[in-house]
Amino acid sequence: MSKKIILCFVISIIFEANSIAQVDKNSTLYNTILTQDSLLFNVGFNTCDISQFEYLLSNDLKFYHDKDGISDKTKFLYDLKNGLCKSPETRQVERILVKESTEIFPLYKNGVLYGAIHNGKHLFYESEESQPGIARFSNVWVLENGLWKLGTSLSYGHRAYEVQATEKPIFENNAEMEQWLKENKVPTLGLGLIENGALKQIQVFGEIKAGISAPYNTIFNVASLTKPVTAMVTLKLVSAGQWDLDEPIYKYWIDPDLKNEDRVKKLTTRHILSHQTGFPNWRENNENGKLHFEFTPGTQYQYSGEGFEYLRKALEKKFDKSLNQLATELIFEPLKMTDTQYIWNEATDESRVALGYDKEGNTYETYKRKYENAADDLLTTIEDYAAFLISTMKGEGLSEKVFKEMQSNQVATKNGKHFGLGFEVYNFKNGDYALSHGGADNGVQTIVFIFPKTQKGLIIFTNVDDGYKVYERILTHYLGDQGKEIIEIETK
Repeated sequence: MSKKIILCFVISIIFEANSIAQVDKNSTLYNTILTQDSLLFNVGFNTCDISQFEYLLSNDLKFYHDKDGISDKTKFLYDLKNGLCKSPETRQVERILVKESTEIFPLYKNGVLYGAIHNGKHLFYESEESQPGIARFSNVWVLENGLWKLGTSLSYGHRAYEVQATEKPIFENNAEMEQWLKENKVPTLGLGLIENGALKQIQVFGEIKAGISAPYNTIFNVASLTKPVTAMVTLKLVSAGQWDLDEPIYKYWIDPDLKNEDRVKKLTTRHILSHQTGFPNWRENNENGKLHFEFTPGTQYQYSGEGFEYLRKALEKKFDKSLNQLATELIFEPLKMTDTQYIWNEATDESRVALGYDKEGNTYETYKRKYENAADDLLTTIEDYAAFLISTMKGEGLSEKVFKEMQSNQVATKNGKHFGLGFEVYNFKNGDYALSHGGADNGVQTIVFIFPKTQKGLIIFTNVDDGYKVYERILTHYLGDQGKEIIEIETK
């Protein structure tokens, strides 16, 4: 078959696909193809990892470029090795997917899925200072022995493109970032940048497991970043008039360890969400392993996961639903957070879950939680958690009064910081403020910041005990003077 006939055949498939409905952006196929794209370009092209191309390209690859002609797999790899990737240490070309341009169409034969077409646009930066070029592409991914391979690729319509600075890669030099992470022994770093109330960039660096590059939709255990989600479930119920911030919790739940304790009648949801319960972080820290009050609720600050678990049990008792069900109805489904769960279940894609590491590079056994914990072990992605944060700082689903309460200083913590309801509050010298929360556990270090006034935010996920050591550089790079102020507050 001549090259011209092959090209006409491929183009006919692409045009035919456009007459078929696109797959839903929350579907497994959509996420699968974007994962393949991320592995091919963010990992392969942007870092000159030739092995990624060798693995992901079909042996029957046909690549059509409107300026460089036609290539098969052998020629494509040869040109890459001896061209752009001849000197990877000095190469600066970056390819960035314009995600909103993405269209994905399934390909079936006799009712069986055999492939998919990915249409879209991508930007190319030749250096940090240069203006990018933009081009269209159509990639045909095919299933070969159960594995997704790039069978045909068309890259066309190349032209100069003027782009806003916020559309540039989250880090200007991926190769440098990968090297920096290796030097700091951070296996996986996930970053999300929010600007003007929208997620502008997602970047995931490193490996999800030894020898396996992390895709853009890597699933992280985010430890205590679970608490803000539980808080928002509760505040939405408060806003709907179905729950009360200041009603004593004992009306719905009394922990057996506290059945003879008078102070249990003083405990409210406000105390729990602002960490004024009087509980330790976890009852297991007590010598007898039992829960008790260390001070009267509402009289001082003390961070407590037990408080959130107490709240979970009260909510589940009143509404006769699990916390995961409540969160799914109020947050996960409305925001299309399809990769977010309190628990492991059949929907969890284990192949995308990042392993946790200690400081020496040893992996922890993956904990597959089967029952909800309101304070810990949420599974999520950068994209999903960004959707949650954007909704939160816009006050979606909250009454005006509750939204104001959430951001108000409920109790002082340290160094001028306060806790609101579910988030810690940083008040800056310039009059701005940020809502923040972190997460720390075996193989987990995470932190987020959102700025309701300016509608910006930053998400940092890592999967190692001391992942916090990369925070300072990231905070100063993306938050400028406010980032420096945060570091100053935290290191007093």
